[in-house]
Amino acid sequence: MGGTSTKTINLKLKVWRQKNPTDAGHFDEIDAKNISTDASFLEMMDIVNEGLIKESKDPITFDHDCREGICGSCSMVINGNPHGQERGTATCQLHMRKFDDGQTVVVEPFRAKAFPVIKDLSVNRTALDHIIAAGGYVSINTGNAPDGNSVPVPKTESDRAFNAAACIGCGACVAACANSSAMLFTAAKVSHLGLLPQGQPERQRRVLSMIDTMEKYGFGNCSNTGACSLACPKDISFENIVRLNRDFMKASLLKRDDEAPSGD
Repeated sequence: MGGTSTKTINLKLKVWRQKNPTDAGHFDEIDAKNISTDASFLEMMDIVNEGLIKESKDPITFDHDCREGICGSCSMVINGNPHGQERGTATCQLHMRKFDDGQTVVVEPFRAKAFPVIKDLSVNRTALDHIIAAGGYVSINTGNAPDGNSVPVPKTESDRAFNAAACIGCGACVAACANSSAMLFTAAKVSHLGLLPQGQPERQRRVLSMIDTMEKYGFGNCSNTGACSLACPKDISFENIVRLNRDFMKASLLKRDDEAPSGD
């Protein structure tokens, strides 16, 4: 019985290299040779780095962790698309069979004012953590886990909450937006709690605080093009932004009424 052969391809990479946050940065052209089409994009980057190290050159710095599409660390813009050209796919889930032999592939970091470059393709995305810290949680002590049927949640609401909770916080929505908005990320975090009974007591405070923090860290306004949802590796629905805007308007009006001076 004959064995199966693995197909390999050769690529020309144009990779963004930046020594530190203050460096101007530039593109380097690097050959990626004999790359298995079964390899993931990050595995291809590992192979390229091994070659650079053998040549006593500085390897390409990039973020990664789980390599299973869960952690959201693999933040790269590939040929102009955050996480690459495939829908619903993180960089670590993108395979080299999606590229053609001899193709030029441009690899850049996520670009946004709120995501300063640390080095090469690695960016500082802690601004997203600050948005979460501003209200993306339920702080009420609920005690032991209740029986699953004791707090009924309509199927449609649970499905919407699950869709929003699938956000992995990678920041692709920010990188895809012309205004570098974090609205889809913030909307997902607000929605998945706001749709459930446990999130109701803090619903108004949550949306006001998280949007205020989003603006504080320099994210832009929503461009309303839907590019964020298209780039999202978890296909977070744009309808979450609609829900966020509705909750924000309601919370703002209620806060204004609460702060208005009482009549004589």
